[in-house]
Amino acid sequence: MTALTWAIRAIIFVFLVIFATQNTDPVSLRLLPGGVWQAPLVIALLVFFVAGVIIGALSLLGVIFRQRREISRLKREALRKPVSLNPEVPPTA
Repeated sequence: MTALTWAIRAIIFVFLVIFATQNTDPVSLRLLPGGVWQAPLVIALLVFFVAGVIIGALSLLGVIFRQRREISRLKREALRKPVSLNPEVPPTA
């Protein structure tokens, strides 16, 4: 299984290297009025991909912290409740 994983990683790496070497043409990006940023296409794509990953990770922080608070609250509640040795048996019909 690990050989298959490494083979897939190698194929993806080779594909990305070929993609990067084929896309070295300079591009002009006008992000702000009066400002032009010139960089190779592959660098521009990498910068915007990384920025998207960072923004996506930051958008999940609220959910992660809320879940952690809820988990800690549930753990505190579980510790406060006494553990009964005789579980309740549901009535039979």
